[in-house]
Amino acid sequence: MRTVAIGASAIVLLSFALFAIDETRTASQKSAAAVAGLDATRVADPSPRQERARERAHSRARELIDDADDVLVAPFAPLVSGADSSWVQRGIPTLLALIVYGFGLSFLARFARGRG
Repeated sequence: MRTVAIGASAIVLLSFALFAIDETRTASQKSAAAVAGLDATRVADPSPRQERARERAHSRARELIDDADDVLVAPFAPLVSGADSSWVQRGIPTLLALIVYGFGLSFLARFARGRG
């Protein structure tokens, strides 16, 4: 269980770091597909249309990371779905996922090991 917690936390952190890099490069985006893909990375739970645009704009490895992150942060995305800021839409679900997966699963792993 501890390995799952570490893996989930690593995926969530990596995806957020890639989002932050995309946000800092917004001004240099020239391609319409890249801009559409960037828009899709700004939300924690993209629509199917946004997902397709993101797939066209990103590499296969990046898309695998983002797909895994979509699953991990999906339970927390509705909490900020109305927010205007892309940083809030991505940051709050990321923070909550890290709390639940990083700290929560680690705690459960320690608790289960102590009981076993």
